[in-house]
Amino acid sequence: MSPSPRALEIGARVEDFVRQIVIPYEKDPRRDHHGAPLDDLVYEMRDRAREAKVLTPHVLENGEHLTQLETAFVLQKSGLSPLGPLACNTMAPDEGNMYLLSKVGSPELKARFLKPLVEGRARSAFFMTEPASEGGAGSDPSMMKTTCRPDGNHWVITGRKTFITGADGASVGIVMAKAAEGASMFLVDLPDPAIRIEHVPNTIDSSMPGGHSTVMLDDLRVPADQMLGKPGEGFRYAQIRLSPARLSHCMRWHGCCERAHEIATDYANRREAFGQKLIDHEGVGFMLADNLIDLKQAQLMIEWCAGVLDTGSLGTVESSMAKVAVSEALMRIADRCVQVMGGAGVSDHTIVEQVFREVRAFRIYDGPTEVHKWSLAKKIRRDWKTAHA
Repeated sequence: MSPSPRALEIGARVEDFVRQIVIPYEKDPRRDHHGAPLDDLVYEMRDRAREAKVLTPHVLENGEHLTQLETAFVLQKSGLSPLGPLACNTMAPDEGNMYLLSKVGSPELKARFLKPLVEGRARSAFFMTEPASEGGAGSDPSMMKTTCRPDGNHWVITGRKTFITGADGASVGIVMAKAAEGASMFLVDLPDPAIRIEHVPNTIDSSMPGGHSTVMLDDLRVPADQMLGKPGEGFRYAQIRLSPARLSHCMRWHGCCERAHEIATDYANRREAFGQKLIDHEGVGFMLADNLIDLKQAQLMIEWCAGVLDTGSLGTVESSMAKVAVSEALMRIADRCVQVMGGAGVSDHTIVEQVFREVRAFRIYDGPTEVHKWSLAKKIRRDWKTAHA
């Protein structure tokens, strides 16, 4: 599928911005305790993106979103640097939260919570995952322990969340909790004294500001009009968000792996060993050839799933297939890039080692490969039963 003319134009501007402006920031020392960019770096890059007219490029001036197929092209270009999605405001969890709010939020909630996100003046967090040690929700959201109860014109939320990306420093939160009617979602202003960050662990990835916090919600009071949609509809709204969010992760990390492949290719064409360039050794050349194949197959899988989402389908099955296929392909690409570059590939001299770490984490985030395969296997079983009923 060919990108639309407007996607080509926006994507070209985003790519030029990332290559010319963002990539030099990769050596900027403004990082937190585990290497993630600090907010002053993020907002400085966003100011430059705003000047270049590539801030939040997947959302048009009239509030309309690009199609998923168009978004795929643009987000891949923003991903050419690990900092690119932060600079262009296409990074998780903000990108997925903006998409959900645009689909479900009331005009009042959009004006209060969505507008600053689209303008790149705020960060957000999505509070769903809970500690495994307490039997909470992870890949199985039905295990949710966090509760909410009505109290006058407020709801009171109590529970503990973990691996909440970007919670430290976020201004907007979307909190999932279990009510008598079922799971519900709430929009909250951050920080809030009833939301206490207990721990921010060092993790294998380091691309997202604010880390992945464990958070205590201690009788958090939320006005009733800040419920997102209707009571008990939280799981349905999560599905609206999760399928596109899984795919946009694929888009961004595809761009990063394309860049890692460029770096490894350049290295292989310059470095000599045993009397010839590395590229001329079949063991190296074949790895780079395999990268080209995996990059193209991953791109086609992204485009196929994006096309399904553009029909209006939730694309639950298709996004699971794409998430598995693309994340596994990108892991192979990143691993080969490290291998081709040898010692240089495991150093911080280039982004290759970071891309390897980020993609390894991506195989778990937004549902581990095995959970998606298990879900697909259950569908195969259901379909077989239906066909043989």
